[in-house]
Amino acid sequence: MGQQASVPKPGAKFQVIGAGLSRTGTASFSRALEILLDGPVYHGGTQTTMGPEVEITSWIKILSHWPPRTDADARLIRDLMASRLDGYTAITDTPGSGLVPELMALYPSATVICTVRDPASWVKSLEGVSNAATMWFLRGVLFPLPTLRYFVDFINVLSEAWIELYGERGPLTRQTYDRHIAWLKEVVPEDRLVFFDVKDGWEPLCKALGKEVPDGVPFPRINDGEAIDRFAKKHVRRGLVRWAGMVAGVVAVWNNDITTNVVG
Repeated sequence: MGQQASVPKPGAKFQVIGAGLSRTGTASFSRALEILLDGPVYHGGTQTTMGPEVEITSWIKILSHWPPRTDADARLIRDLMASRLDGYTAITDTPGSGLVPELMALYPSATVICTVRDPASWVKSLEGVSNAATMWFLRGVLFPLPTLRYFVDFINVLSEAWIELYGERGPLTRQTYDRHIAWLKEVVPEDRLVFFDVKDGWEPLCKALGKEVPDGVPFPRINDGEAIDRFAKKHVRRGLVRWAGMVAGVVAVWNNDITTNVVG
């Protein structure tokens, strides 16, 4: 997860479809792409949770109509994705990683790059994310917060997409990782698909994109796990504080009504 939501840049050319699953270095990858492509990157996890409500509600609608069963579904998915990605040079992370065929149709010249990591460590790292995302009380706690009040709905439609793609709702396992890689090899032409480990730094990524290695610029290293943990704690705390404020307001009004009635 990135540090803050990106802002679209009018006229930016879309160039990369990030097909890597969450927790495969997508935040570091996104920052690297911003440097190489000189434009904003749409990191799905960040945009849906830190951006305006239209971001998360649009993806909920997209996933609610996926996989498309009618031409109308396909048009809705295409049009909403085009609207959300206008002004960006790339998309990374969830939910774009599960919509690769649709993204390729929308951006036929874009390179598909899948970030990878050791599958066993991926499964372990995602357990904490899955547990945090599915806490039963989240819907109530986050309800007072703009954008995040839709987070549980987003996770629910995302889980349905995972079942369709990988046969698992969550917590995700090695089966999901392996099936994702196999699926990409089926749906993406070999000459258009690149696998990339952020541990390898600039050279393989620059080679895939036909770019020079940035002189004197270290490859970005962003710890997704720490960022997600900070995000969860911060916004659960915000939600509880907001609820406390609303309850205090109701109590104050109630006490005022009682006092008025007694005096009257």
